[in-house]
Amino acid sequence: MITGNHSMVTDFILMGLTDQPELQLPLFLLFFQIYIISMMGNVGLLLLIRISSQLHAPMYYFLSNLSFVDLCYSSVIIPKMLVSFVSEKNIISYSGCLTQFFFFSIFAIADCYMLTSMAYDRYVAICRPLTYNSAMSQNICFLLVVGVYTMGIFGAITHTSGLARLSFCGNNVISHYFCDISPLLKLSCSSTYISELLVVLHVVITSLITTLPVLISYVLILSSILRIHSAKGRSKAFSTCGSHLASVVVLYGSIIFMYCQPASTSNIIEQKVSSVIYTIIIPMLNPWIYSLRNKDVKDALKKFRKEWRISWCK
Repeated sequence: MITGNHSMVTDFILMGLTDQPELQLPLFLLFFQIYIISMMGNVGLLLLIRISSQLHAPMYYFLSNLSFVDLCYSSVIIPKMLVSFVSEKNIISYSGCLTQFFFFSIFAIADCYMLTSMAYDRYVAICRPLTYNSAMSQNICFLLVVGVYTMGIFGAITHTSGLARLSFCGNNVISHYFCDISPLLKLSCSSTYISELLVVLHVVITSLITTLPVLISYVLILSSILRIHSAKGRSKAFSTCGSHLASVVVLYGSIIFMYCQPASTSNIIEQKVSSVIYTIIIPMLNPWIYSLRNKDVKDALKKFRKEWRISWCK
């Protein structure tokens, strides 16, 4: 039963969020509802941006891609997680585990870079409005999005390759609700030093590459907003940036807390709580935050409802 990478483990058992039987059904119902809300919000925002001509702008192009990332992000994690609440043993194969981690990594990393692209878009729109059309042309926006997914794929390949080189023998119970790198490192019977170092380095480098532009952008944005004499203009500028900044703070805070600590010293309960925030809660909240706080999205939704009612009455 030895695999090609000298592993004696052919499958893993995902423990899920809790092992208390009385909590299984309530948690299943809770996270099933969260998943439905997340699907409705992200798919709805994707469709609304696509069909509403007034939302065909760079800001909403990035927002539609963020919704796509969040949709895929939660779909990689939640369905398998729900199985753990209703099955006696939630088994995932070795290859299935690496596959889940690979796609999770793509969308997790892409999420960070997409938020950075959105911050750059807001910076150009507020600080350099006269050059906005040329600086955020269709080709540049497309290249930025391609770069986002490229960085996601590169990071996923790097970490998944590192996991594939490890040996797993004996214990195959993952004390988590999905195949994340930290609980997998704890199960390895080979040296994980390089993999742990790679995780910390990648998180630190990615955080610097993505957060520094966001911080610089928002310092410049804040400076520009404070120079706006009109209270209405300041309010509009703040409304387009506030929700994005809130998403950035919560996402990066939970990710840094999760991964910038050694696997040997991290607490599994803390890991689960932190990962629930960025894998489940944030993808659910993002479409509602951006739509409920954005006047253009709300106007487009009202227009769509009005047109739909007229066509339905006919």
